Amino acid sequence: MWEECLSEILRHLEGTYPQEGCGVILRAGLEGPWRVQPLPNAYDRHHAADPVRFPRTSRTAYLFEPRDWLALLKEADARGESVECVFHSHVNGIADFSTEDRAQALASGQPLLPGVSYLVVAVVAGRASEARLFRWVEGEFRDRPVTFLP
Repeated sequence: MWEECLSEILRHLEGTYPQEGCGVILRAGLEGPWRVQPLPNAYDRHHAADPVRFPRTSRTAYLFEPRDWLALLKEADARGESVECVFHSHVNGIADFSTEDRAQALASGQPLLPGVSYLVVAVVAGRASEARLFRWVEGEFRDRPVTFLP
């Protein structure tokens, strides 16, 4: 299962502290291996260019660089992989799917990435403290805790 990837995800998210880290988990087919792909958080670059449209910073928001995201999707397609999960951290906060997270994951009340789950990891003082997995079920995001040893 994708939980095998959790230690790699936690290392990445702790390593990006005090900024939010982000990335995706990919899978080759229905039974193939899982792959973690960290992505740079491009929010600060976009904030610097347009602080009105991007009013936050990478300490409180994440954004995949569109070119990196497109390149990853093309590479995944060529490898027969699909995006299974988007992950990111909340710095010195809780592992909740925030109002902003929900807004970024939906368009007209429907998931932008159908079938994709969202893993949110709280990173407090540089250490992962809790994680929750959010999935779209019957018209809403529902969550469950993800167990790991901090």
